[in-house]
Amino acid sequence: MLTDSAKESSGVVRCALHLAVFRAFLALMAVHTFSSELAAQAAPEPAGYRGEPYRAPVPETLTGGYVVTTQEAHALWDKGGTAFIDVLPRPPKPDNLPAGTIWHEKSRFSIPGSTWLPNVGYEKIPRATENYFRDGLAKVTDGVAAHPVLFFCLDECWMSWNAAKRAIEMGYVTVYWYPEGTDGWTFEDFPVEQLKPEPQ
Repeated sequence: MLTDSAKESSGVVRCALHLAVFRAFLALMAVHTFSSELAAQAAPEPAGYRGEPYRAPVPETLTGGYVVTTQEAHALWDKGGTAFIDVLPRPPKPDNLPAGTIWHEKSRFSIPGSTWLPNVGYEKIPRATENYFRDGLAKVTDGVAAHPVLFFCLDECWMSWNAAKRAIEMGYVTVYWYPEGTDGWTFEDFPVEQLKPEPQ
């Protein structure tokens, strides 16, 4: 028979075990909840191109392409051989500016060596913009469809996803999508330079 002291010790051990199991259960539930929240934040891939709003949660995938993190994008940039394409839209000069008004465009500081092809990431683009996009890609890839290309814009910006999808549908086979864009790049204090848009 167990003595009172032994019974008390056994009870303490059982309580400690139950507490440890309960804490482990709570930890698992917290991980599950956090994972579920992250999954809920990621948007599904649309069948076509995404329209407004363009600044919104983006998918974690790109069918036919490769999604890269900031560190992976930097490694590709450092290695060379991948054409970096900035697709941040460029606001047009207003038609109704008073006479004599000087129009100052906002400077675009981007990943060094990138080519800026603005306005190619909208859901719908006119034929002229599509040709501009096609010609711009041909220029940076020397017309080689297998040449690696990487598309970016800002963090949580569908413009880069649309542009990357568009390039895949044009026949490019090594397409990277960098969803964090210059926001993720500058957060890591990686270098930037001022870009000018590719002439149309």
